[in-house]
Amino acid sequence: MKLGAQYGYWTGEPRLDIVSVAIEAESLGYDSLWTGESYSSDAFTPLSWVGAHTSRIKLATGIAQLGARTPAMLAMQAMTLDGLSQGRFCLGLGVSGPQVIEGWHGQPFGKPIARTKETIKIIRRILRREEPVTASGPNLPLPYPKEAPNSWGLGKPLKLINKPLRADIPIFLGAEGPKNIELAFDECDGWLPLYYSPSRPEIYETPDLKEQKSFEIAVNVNVKICNNISEGLLMQKAILAFYIGGMGAQNRNFHTDLMARMGYEEDANKIQTLFLSGKRNEAIQAVPDDFADEISLVGPLGRIKERLELWKKSPVTTLIIGANDLSTMRTMAELVL
Repeated sequence: MKLGAQYGYWTGEPRLDIVSVAIEAESLGYDSLWTGESYSSDAFTPLSWVGAHTSRIKLATGIAQLGARTPAMLAMQAMTLDGLSQGRFCLGLGVSGPQVIEGWHGQPFGKPIARTKETIKIIRRILRREEPVTASGPNLPLPYPKEAPNSWGLGKPLKLINKPLRADIPIFLGAEGPKNIELAFDECDGWLPLYYSPSRPEIYETPDLKEQKSFEIAVNVNVKICNNISEGLLMQKAILAFYIGGMGAQNRNFHTDLMARMGYEEDANKIQTLFLSGKRNEAIQAVPDDFADEISLVGPLGRIKERLELWKKSPVTTLIIGANDLSTMRTMAELVL
């Protein structure tokens, strides 16, 4: 099992410790450093900053929002970072949600699975440079149709000017629903699940991993070494309440749906109702300890060692640990690596 360090995105003032964190992670033997984005700092820029100061650790977006960039721009950014880092970049993608894509980026959310599939195919074609790229998909046609609104009718198929360092840059997909998970296994090199329970892997319907020998599964896991488990779970519960309650609409929230599929439907609906009515502290308290605990590593060191065995026996290939606590990162390196 490998370890990754999750830097995430800024939620306050710019975090300037990313280079020191990355250097520490690299020295400890961490395999990868991950960045995300919502509607604050972007996922790509911090990785270029890190890449200039490190030499071995992989640089991964986890995740970059599909609706924020065209497939061509995603391919260009991936190719550029991979070239500058000498083959260390991994492209983690996800659809985000309609509130962000339509409200922040001003793009239609449309049919997310079809759009994801088209995006991945276009990226692959661009990086292979076999011919000028065309795409006939209804969501992302290339060139832009002459008959489409506001078209000048002058678009023509183009081929990436330079040869990428790697035509097979790894692509990971953040996926929660069954069809999107199937797409990850069919079209990508790795899967980024959400709320993964090593004690109940059957929750996710996945293809036979024996046939996917090189396939990666990387999971963000909250780690808190402490004596009081209930207190240690509060941070995880706050994050869960925010995503289940606030990262989506009342009638359309992918995170709420996932928690329901994991057997906590009544709790999920209660959390969402409380959060959307402004009762955020009550929403946090409404997150069951059992749910927060089964997707985390929380408690005394002995308990974490014991629960790590579940993860080692699971199909997961990488545990992604929060990069905001160097002491915990060091302890996890001792336990896992």
